[in-house]
Amino acid sequence: MNILKSTKFVITTMLLLISSTIAFGQKLEPKERITEPDHTITSKILGRDYKLYISFPKNYSTKDTVSYPVLYVLDGEWVFPIIRGTRAILDSEKELEDLIIVSISDADFTFRYQDYTTSLSTSTDEKVNKRSDMPKGGLISGGADKFLTSMKTEIVPFVDKNYKTNSDRGIFGHSFGGLFAAYCLVNSDGYFTRFGISSPALWWDNEKLLNQAVTQFRENKTWDIPQTKVFISVGDKDHSGIVPTMVKYSSYLEQSDYDNIELKWQIFEGESHNSMWSANVSKTLSILYGKK
Repeated sequence: MNILKSTKFVITTMLLLISSTIAFGQKLEPKERITEPDHTITSKILGRDYKLYISFPKNYSTKDTVSYPVLYVLDGEWVFPIIRGTRAILDSEKELEDLIIVSISDADFTFRYQDYTTSLSTSTDEKVNKRSDMPKGGLISGGADKFLTSMKTEIVPFVDKNYKTNSDRGIFGHSFGGLFAAYCLVNSDGYFTRFGISSPALWWDNEKLLNQAVTQFRENKTWDIPQTKVFISVGDKDHSGIVPTMVKYSSYLEQSDYDNIELKWQIFEGESHNSMWSANVSKTLSILYGKK
C-alpha cells in the first residue's frame, strides 16, 4: 500500500509540473487582487526592482486572438487605484477603447528622481540628497535615457511576452513623470504613439529639454513618426515654473501643425500640482482612448 501511495504521489507531482510548464508558455489571465503588484521584475540595466500593477479590459481572455493597446503609467503605486477606478467608471458606459493599463513603480520612490529626469544637474542633486538624508552622490539625476532603454528592452518585452498586447503603446506621467513623457515624445522615435503629459517639470536643468523640444518643433517641418495623440495639461495653481513652460512646449508643438500629431492641451482651473493627478486622469484617458 505504501508503494502504491508513493507511486501515485510521484505521478501526480509529474502531472502538476507538466501542466505548469505548459501554462508558463501561454498568455496569462488577469488575477484577482486589491493593490498589490501583479509582477515585480528586476532591471539589469538599472539594478533595481520595478512593480507592475495591471488593469485589463472586461473582455480580456486567453481563449481568443484579440490583442490590445497598452498605456504605461508612471508612479504606479500612487496612481494605480485612481486610474483603475476611473477606467472602470468610463467602461461602464463603454466610453473607452479596450486597453491594458500597466502602472510602473520602482520599489523606492526616491529613484523616480533618477529615472525621470532628462539631464544631469549636479547642483540640484546636492540639494535633493541633503533634503532626503541621502549620502553625497546617493541620487544622481539624468537617468531618463537608461530608464527608456529599460522600458524598451526589459519592461515592455516582459508585458508583451505575458499578455495580449499590440504595438500601440502610450505613456502617461505627472511632474517628473510628465517631464519623462515629454522627453519620450521627442526622443523615442515613435515607440510610443499616445502621450499623457501632466504638469511636466520642464523647468528642469534650466529648461534644457524644453529648449531642445522647441528647436525641434520650429526647425522640422515634418516629423517621421506614426500617427500620434498628445494631451498636455497643467493646473492654473501649479508651481510657478511649471505653467509657463508647459504653455511654451504646447504652443510651439501646436504651431508646428504636424499632420500626424493630434494635439490637445488644457489648463485646469483651480487645480494645484498635487490635485492635478486625480483631476486629470479621466480627461487623459478620454482624449487618448475615448471612443469616437
